[in-house]
Amino acid sequence: MKIAIAGTRGIPNNYGGFEQCAEFLSVLLARKGHQVTVYSTHYHTYQEKQFNGVEIRHCYNPELKIGTPGNFIYDYLCMRDAVKLEYDILLVLGYTTASVFYPFMNYGKTVLVTNMDGLEWKRDKWNSVVKKLAKWFEKLGARHSHYLIADNIKIQEYLFNTYKREATFIAYGCQPFTDPDETTLEKSSVTKQNYSILVARMEAENNIEMILEGYSRSNQMGKLLVVGNLTTEYGRNMQSKFGQDARIIFTGGIYDLKQLNNLRYFSTYYFHGHSVGGTNPSLLEAMASKSFIIAHGNEFNEAILEEDAFYFTDSTSLATLLNKPVIDAQSRTKAIENNFRKVQNIYNWDLIADQYEELFRKLLKN
Repeated sequence: MKIAIAGTRGIPNNYGGFEQCAEFLSVLLARKGHQVTVYSTHYHTYQEKQFNGVEIRHCYNPELKIGTPGNFIYDYLCMRDAVKLEYDILLVLGYTTASVFYPFMNYGKTVLVTNMDGLEWKRDKWNSVVKKLAKWFEKLGARHSHYLIADNIKIQEYLFNTYKREATFIAYGCQPFTDPDETTLEKSSVTKQNYSILVARMEAENNIEMILEGYSRSNQMGKLLVVGNLTTEYGRNMQSKFGQDARIIFTGGIYDLKQLNNLRYFSTYYFHGHSVGGTNPSLLEAMASKSFIIAHGNEFNEAILEEDAFYFTDSTSLATLLNKPVIDAQSRTKAIENNFRKVQNIYNWDLIADQYEELFRKLLKN
């Protein structure tokens, strides 16, 4: 099969979740003998034409000059090129800046498949106009893509209930963390099981303020490491509001994966506040690092964690939970191991690549 992957800034990943998906998926599909291309921005730091058996095609993206609107132009150029080259499958990861062109493209023999991501229009950082646009983009993506993929069961249900479109559930992937090294904790001035950790983009829909408020009102004695870029207005506000609590330590972004995995592995609690849907990579990484997870109680997190986590819905319920933790060592270990097995058996890149391959073969037979 000739497979093109678009909708990301390119590989190797140096940006985010869909870029990581594109990297792992493309390499694994190429190893299976398929001709795989990933579209990358013209300014990507990796300028080679091949990456681990995957062809890289660089397309112009004026984002650096004109901001977010540049991504619309970039996505259009990528899709137009893929259709011109007559790929069997064009997989677009996310719909936000691509779907506006879906109704107007002449795809020929190319089959358009969209991984629909989460409920982008619910993001608190956007005003009402942008939210309405995002909802419209979602509608275009859901209705005009030939086939849909959902990486969360609840997103699959949402797409059917909202648009009467069937979506194939294929999970997002993660690498199991199997080589913990306690000495790495020295970099963060913490010791095993004497701190907790929160890893997230500093955005309102990730319920950072709810978690910090709950922690500040609790009787927890250990540090809470807040890992995330503090250059956003929201991040600066959180640091200003909670920085006086000596237990709450804002580390800024940590991009050394080994250090981050070890911090997750040796923590008392891992807090996950994401709430806008889909399967968040940081949650899977916490599961893969054998963290004990306290998550925001919404259907998307619960679909993944099931009974293997504590849940909170506001700062009061979180503070109450932290003040009276009702879990014994055996139950904690069971929850951690259950989540780790999910990473091995469900959120496994090799399995996920097999599922994408199977779906693509099926679509081309129709």
